[in-house]
Formats: sequence, structure tokens, C-alpha cells
Amino acid sequence: MDTGFFIKGLIIGFSIAAPVGPIGILCIRRTLAEGMVSGFLSGLGAATADATYGIIAGFSLTIISNFLIGQQVLLRLIGGIFLCYLGIRTFIKRPAEKPALVDDKGLFGNYFSTFLLTLTNPMTIISFAAVFAGLGLGANSSSYVSSLILVIGVFLGSGSWWLILCLMVNLFRKRFSITGLQWVNRASGLVIMIFGLIALASVADFF
Repeated sequence: MDTGFFIKGLIIGFSIAAPVGPIGILCIRRTLAEGMVSGFLSGLGAATADATYGIIAGFSLTIISNFLIGQQVLLRLIGGIFLCYLGIRTFIKRPAEKPALVDDKGLFGNYFSTFLLTLTNPMTIISFAAVFAGLGLGANSSSYVSSLILVIGVFLGSGSWWLILCLMVNLFRKRFSITGLQWVNRASGLVIMIFGLIALASVADFF
């Protein structure tokens, strides 16, 4: 294994995941409301989407990447609407009196929702394409192994951030009262809605 590319992938994945955005807010709220597993799987959905875009960029799947970049107006529109919906739902959601018992369907929903939400951000694939081009990957078949190693590093790096975040939040979970959780819901919902409105406003730049 090319250790250098793997380490670079870890750093890239961790760095892309670390900035607190709507996915981070969702993971924090779900960890507080439903437990660490729900929060971590939400983050893992985003990590999977990051790895998916890494694969598209690293293996020169130009037809797919050009389509996604060409449809960024529609993707931003869908992503913005979805964020606004999640924000409103989070804002009005009342915290449970007891810890939630999340079934497999709920856990899958947490994972899949953040996976789709991350995929609606076309800037992610542009970022990965720039990174791979800068490293000289994706240009020929001889670089495919290095690309794969880098993508694995990206996934593990991103997943590591979500694990660290959820572990830290889970440590303080029991200190939140029902009233405290209600304010967490309201603040989280408001922030997510703002991200959604920003995404919708950015659509106007293309006209």
C-alpha cells in the first residue's frame, strides 16, 4: 500500500468533514436526541458520499462528473429545499421524555438522508477533481491503485471525524435536560434552515 497517498486521503477526508455545516448540526442533534449510533451513522452517510465523489473524480468518470456539475443548479435547489424541510422539522420537534429506541429503519434513514444531502453539493466533486489533478491521479490506468488508496483514506478520514464528534457530544448527552434539548432543537433547526436558504439563494447566481 502506498502509505503516502493513504495518509493524504486521511487528511483530506478529515479536513473536508470537519467544518461545521448542516451535516454536523444534524449529527450533533441526532446524537443528543437518539444516541451515538444514530449520530455516527448520519456522519457515515456523509463520509460515504465524500468517498463516492472521490471515486468519480479519481477514476476519471467524466460523463458522470460533467453531468453532476452541469446539474448543479437543480442539485442546489433540491439540497436547499431538503435543508429547509429538515430545519423546520427539527425546530418544531419536541424532545422525547425518554431516550429514543431507534430501529434499523430509523438508523438506515439517518444514514441515507445525510448521504443524499451531501451528494446534492456539486462543489464537493469539484474539490476532489482539483485534489486528484494536483496529485497527478486519474489520468491513466497506472494511477488507479493510488486513486483507490486515496479514496479509502478519504472515507476513513471523514469517518474518523464523525466518530470523534459523536463521542464528544455523547459525553455531555446526559447533562441536557428536556428544556435544554428543546433549545438545541430550535437552534439546530434555525441554523439548518439558514444553510438551506443560502443554498436556495445561490441558485439565483446562475441566472
